[in-house]
Amino acid sequence: MFLWGWCIGLSDREKKNLRQGFTTGTAAAAAVKAALVYLLTKQIPGSVNINLLNGQMLEIPVDSVSPQGGLVRAVVVKDAGDDPDITHRARIGAGVSLTDEPGTVQIIGGKGVGMVTKPGLEIAPGEPAINPGPRKMIRESALQVLNQYHSNAGVMAEIFVENGEKLAEKTLNRRLGIVGGLSILGTTGLVNPLSHEAYIATIRSALAVARACGCGHVVLTTGRRSERFSQEFFVDLYNLHPEAFIQIGDFFGMSMKSLAENRIPNATLAVFFGKALKMAQGVVHTHAAESDLTMEWLSEVVREETGDKTLVRQVSTANTARHAFGMVWPGYPDVLERVGRAMIRSAERLCPAPCRFRTIIYDFQGAIAFDSHRMKNSR
Repeated sequence: MFLWGWCIGLSDREKKNLRQGFTTGTAAAAAVKAALVYLLTKQIPGSVNINLLNGQMLEIPVDSVSPQGGLVRAVVVKDAGDDPDITHRARIGAGVSLTDEPGTVQIIGGKGVGMVTKPGLEIAPGEPAINPGPRKMIRESALQVLNQYHSNAGVMAEIFVENGEKLAEKTLNRRLGIVGGLSILGTTGLVNPLSHEAYIATIRSALAVARACGCGHVVLTTGRRSERFSQEFFVDLYNLHPEAFIQIGDFFGMSMKSLAENRIPNATLAVFFGKALKMAQGVVHTHAAESDLTMEWLSEVVREETGDKTLVRQVSTANTARHAFGMVWPGYPDVLERVGRAMIRSAERLCPAPCRFRTIIYDFQGAIAFDSHRMKNSR
């Protein structure tokens, strides 16, 4: 059940007042498409249609298109809707030119787009911080225009963000090793705004609906990707109802209390390694901005489980949980078991009613790296 489908707990007025927006990745794809339309037609589009990563299509207004010789620059003003976002109203653009490599789309980072300097992110060090989802949207948008106008050319697109360096100072980018500007992000292409209060209300409502539907087992995930992987796994094996899948976002502690309020006897926490670490440490709100990611706890687990001083030192200085995960998996499954068991202890402590917990930790391709149920049944 996707978060935007959880409107059961929201009033009509609250739902109406929450305006949807689009991501920096969608803005970049729209800028590329607008510039390319001008290159091939000499017409300035007032808006362009972008195919989003969730299968929807969205019409994006184009702020400006300016030819500069063989290069065309287009700018889109990012609209985050009612989501509190530092990039709201940011001017995101693309400088686009044609190449003699038919059907190819080259994407580079320009001024105001950050550069990845540390490992552990979706993009390798030395690459511009343009995530895989936005890259896909940019390529598909460019190829659509080439096909529409029967062009045999290739495309070079330089993505830029006006004032991106200043905007990035208000984000966590530098701590993650992204320097010089913003990241171009987006997993679906849309920004679905929900205040903390509304988000909490949706979680409570979703758990109440699960109980009302007779779900004795719920699967709690933190986002769309972990939910999708969980649906693929659990629906086939356990025939769970759609209502059993609930995104709790960063609200670990509150969700455990609501789980108890609804007297649901079985729950699975199915998450990626970063959230797993925070849950294992008992962090009630797992957003990076509110609970600094630290490798100290993990490095102590690694020391106790492996005795490898070099590995302990590497983990303690890891840039991200993703970076640390690559150090301990698949070589050290006992480390993941310790994390998974600690997640269960934290959940039991935060849930004031009896509940049997199962924990699953996914690798970053969606395969199950740890499953407490499998560990239990193998002993």
